[in-house]
Amino acid sequence: MTNPVSVSFAETDPDAIARATGRVAVFIGPDGRMDAAARRVNRLTRGVLARMVESGALKDRKTGDLITLAWPAGLAAEALDVVILSRTASVEENRRAGVALGRAKADKPLLLLAASLRRPVEVVLGLVLRAYDFAAHRTAAAKEAGALTVMVANPTELETAAAPALAVAEGVFFTRDLVSEPANHLTTIEFATRIAALADLGLKITILEEKDMEKLGMGALLSVGQGSASPSKLAVMEWQGGRKGEAPLALVGKGVVFDTGGISMKPAAGMEDMTMDMGGAGVVAGVMRTLARRKARANVVGLVGLVENMVSDRATRPGDVVRSMKGDTIEVINTDAEGRLVLADVLWYAQEKYKPRGMIDLATLTGAIIIGLGNENAGVFSNDDPLCKAFLKAAEAEGEGAWRMPLGQAYDDKLKSTIADMKNVGGREAGSITAAQFLKRFVRADMPWVHLDIAGVASVKAETPYAPKGASGWGVMALNRLIADVFEQG
Repeated sequence: MTNPVSVSFAETDPDAIARATGRVAVFIGPDGRMDAAARRVNRLTRGVLARMVESGALKDRKTGDLITLAWPAGLAAEALDVVILSRTASVEENRRAGVALGRAKADKPLLLLAASLRRPVEVVLGLVLRAYDFAAHRTAAAKEAGALTVMVANPTELETAAAPALAVAEGVFFTRDLVSEPANHLTTIEFATRIAALADLGLKITILEEKDMEKLGMGALLSVGQGSASPSKLAVMEWQGGRKGEAPLALVGKGVVFDTGGISMKPAAGMEDMTMDMGGAGVVAGVMRTLARRKARANVVGLVGLVENMVSDRATRPGDVVRSMKGDTIEVINTDAEGRLVLADVLWYAQEKYKPRGMIDLATLTGAIIIGLGNENAGVFSNDDPLCKAFLKAAEAEGEGAWRMPLGQAYDDKLKSTIADMKNVGGREAGSITAAQFLKRFVRADMPWVHLDIAGVASVKAETPYAPKGASGWGVMALNRLIADVFEQG
């Protein structure tokens, strides 16, 4: 796993500032006001900060912006990062300041002079998230990431306060690594192996093999992977941090490690991106790692269906009819609409086995959601207003874009089949909605449920607020916040 930047907390030591190597970061208010650390740096650098303020360099700067001074006189560091940030800055502004530092940091050690900050944890979180770099398959020797030292008046107290945020960062990194991995490395077997290793953190892990799923009647899920040499699996992660016997929240993820489209094959252009079609499962695994790392006081179960959708003489054909665990029959019109077949059986199994208090599924399910919402928001579908609103509130608080989409009988009617109980697609129009309606058929009427279509946000071609381009880890922070705010014990 890509390890987050090593973070340590130290008591403020004015004499150590001059000796620090790599980079030193100080904070100045938009009005040019300096705290004690900045004044110390100003003296060491013979007034360079005061001259910068007097020159009007801050005039057009926004809070959270960064000004870098190279090779500052009076410091051993090769760069002095001056961050524009007021004491009353919002959570988002503090994180944005951290992101700017994380972007600039590269592999250098950084001394963060944070004694005057009201929200230093948010700065640290933004920095750590943005400093991510997936280098597992580069032949050049990986550069050791320089450590982050946060200098404050109360280091022990801040270390305790920062621990949950660093657990979130670790979960995000775990998700990003999974989504970034090539399919010849992240096979269904390897994915299950990485999940099994989470037992070391206190999670109870169960891996169902094909023979187990055959006994359960999971014909929908198994039909997706039957054309691949990689065996299909269902991995279950249980975290028991709440009251004994209390029903868990269930998180369900689509884990298609590679999607050719099957017999309904995708175009060649862009097919390499289908290594990220397990993004929903990656988020679920990242959330479960986070919960275990921070010892969340909640009962949560994560279930991910791991399959590979390939073309072979055994592959499911358009026009085939398969039977789900629920017992409903499905006419497969398009084998590239495979994720919903996987989720149908996992959703039903989650309800039958765990009797959850609510379910949230995540899937890179449809290209249609990208047409509708682009790469800024995930599509949110739900049968339960309170759970949906709680999730949207959590997503907004964490800066992860999410937008609620409609459901309705007219959309459901598009799934009617003449030879089976339903079709797996409802036509070109409203493709993301009919996909959600398909999933809704496998959710009990009294089960609070949210479906998150993350096709547009799981992996993107441009930098996001907290990540370089590529895998974003979207959803780990929002779901962790939802669990903390709604499902944890006081």
